[in-house]
Amino acid sequence: MPPMRKPAWVLPMPRDAGDGLKVRRLVRELGLVTVCESARCPNRGECFGEGTATFLILGGVCTRRCGFCAVPKGAPGTPDPAEPEAVAAAVRRLGLSYTVVTSVTRDDLPDGGAAQFAATIRAIRGAAADGSRAPGEGGAKEPGGTRVEVLVPDFAGAPTALETVLAAGPAVLNHNLETVPRLYPRVRPGALYERSLGLLRRSRRLAPAVPTKSGLMVGLGEEFGEVVAVMCDLAAAGVAALTIGQYLQPSRAGLPVERFWRPEEFAELEEAGCAAGIGRVAAGPLMRSSYRARELRAG
Repeated sequence: MPPMRKPAWVLPMPRDAGDGLKVRRLVRELGLVTVCESARCPNRGECFGEGTATFLILGGVCTRRCGFCAVPKGAPGTPDPAEPEAVAAAVRRLGLSYTVVTSVTRDDLPDGGAAQFAATIRAIRGAAADGSRAPGEGGAKEPGGTRVEVLVPDFAGAPTALETVLAAGPAVLNHNLETVPRLYPRVRPGALYERSLGLLRRSRRLAPAVPTKSGLMVGLGEEFGEVVAVMCDLAAAGVAALTIGQYLQPSRAGLPVERFWRPEEFAELEEAGCAAGIGRVAAGPLMRSSYRARELRAG
């Protein structure tokens, strides 16, 4: 069956002017990967044009085979020990005061890649090699510091992975639930709804000063009431910010779009999320987890 025709409200405006070429060249020069390109984000031209990007660490190959994702799947290589400093160099050269770092899922690593996240946070924020705390540790920003939002995987439930990341002092801890529990077996094989929700709960217990954030997609067959129920779960877990966007089939091999939610439905989701107790909810057809993250920052 051919893909559903996209309505006008999910067609991004082509835009890669301004600093777009500078960002692309810098990423290639430093041997980095961005989730903007790997996941075929519809906003990548806009973000590159504004001189920013979301960095994808731990290589560019994912060990899971989620049907909604365009990131290459397979057997990844050994994490590059130079990667954290390369990301930090890119952040410095782009002059970013707020940046987002995410990763592929690395079920092949005992800690799921948590140590690489911690090293990247410290490198960006200029922490000393001995692990001493950098200015602004724990989310408090001081002049000249860069706030780092991390969008982490579930680390396959590795017992101390979350503690490792939080000890490095991210400004925001983001973990996407992605979809409603009923659709997990089809949309997120290898993931567990309760495990992901539990990670967000644990983050609040372990580091109350670090706000948590999550993201959802719609258009995969979920019902409005199911999305509201997930938002209630997130509010109960203490999540401070939520993004909700339209799922767009990344290729013919990806899961098909079941329907396109209308702009007014996204407005209703925003209202429902705020009513559920989530402080900041940004919902829209092209909304993505790290899109305009600084404006939506949860603390």
